Amino acid sequence: MTWRWRYENANGSEVTDRVLPREVFPSQADAESWLGENWRDLLAAGVERVALLEEDRVEYAGLSLREE
Repeated sequence: MTWRWRYENANGSEVTDRVLPREVFPSQADAESWLGENWRDLLAAGVERVALLEEDRVEYAGLSLREE
């Protein structure tokens, strides 16, 4: 199984009009660690939210990259 992030705009639509990292991870923990290190860069590139996918199954969605 592989894990990946889907990048979304503020409305929850997938961001596909930009060159963004398309990393694939062997575990959920690896994917979450990567996001913890890279969320600021994604936000600066126009990503507002992310969804974590295991293959095509959504583990969770709508995770905001903005600090509360």
